[in-house]
Amino acid sequence: MRKAVVKEWYGGTCEAVTDYIRRFNMILDENVDAEKAKEIFSLKPKALIVPHAGWVYSGFTANFAYRIAQNTKPSSIAVIGPSHKFAFDGISVTLEDSYETPCGILPVNVQLSKELIENFGVQNLEHVHTEHSTEVQIPFIYHYFGNSVPVIEMVYSNYSPEKLKEIIKFLIANNVLVVISSDLSHYYDIKTANALDYNCLEAVAEQDVNKLKNCEACGKIGIEAMILASVEINLASFVVDYRTSADVSGDEKQVVGYMSAIFI
Repeated sequence: MRKAVVKEWYGGTCEAVTDYIRRFNMILDENVDAEKAKEIFSLKPKALIVPHAGWVYSGFTANFAYRIAQNTKPSSIAVIGPSHKFAFDGISVTLEDSYETPCGILPVNVQLSKELIENFGVQNLEHVHTEHSTEVQIPFIYHYFGNSVPVIEMVYSNYSPEKLKEIIKFLIANNVLVVISSDLSHYYDIKTANALDYNCLEAVAEQDVNKLKNCEACGKIGIEAMILASVEINLASFVVDYRTSADVSGDEKQVVGYMSAIFI
């Protein structure tokens, strides 16, 4: 089993996870008019980009995308995030048979994970999977999809967006919902952060990887790969939420940026 290692980032208990999501959705319902909500929450994305900080800061933004995605009926859900603890060449997939969450155990699609190893040169480096960028997504997946949809967890370090693009295309072709995990700029003042983050938002909205040159994001490889794949398989992209840590902390001197987006 892939044991949870950062439970405190999303509350630690099932009660806390459920309460977080209840509050996120209450805020959403209060701020999106009914007609617009009907349209937004009827969309069926093939892929998401979501942030991965502690839920108190980035959970609302991530939840927005997951709430839309609950309309889909994927065969599996692949969570792809950058490694923050270990530097290595390539990308790794876990072969653990299940994934721990505060509300229950999620199955891992080991068969499809092995296909990625066989067909795309993906590695199996279990030690790199003690990774928060992927783990903080799993309780959302359990909440919105239950334990009937297995997950695939992939962690990359030094890796080519072109290679990751091919993996994303393969996954989407096999009815796998792709979740790209990334935060945006880190620890700038609010004005600088907004300016930098705008480059990321514009790149995703316009599906233009050239605009990522001035985007600072820890998961920029994943974002670039997602844009490349989306263009090739003719998806449309929409940024659904953007905010910074200052929206919660009030500290505008050192902020982190968060974006969520969907691809349909």
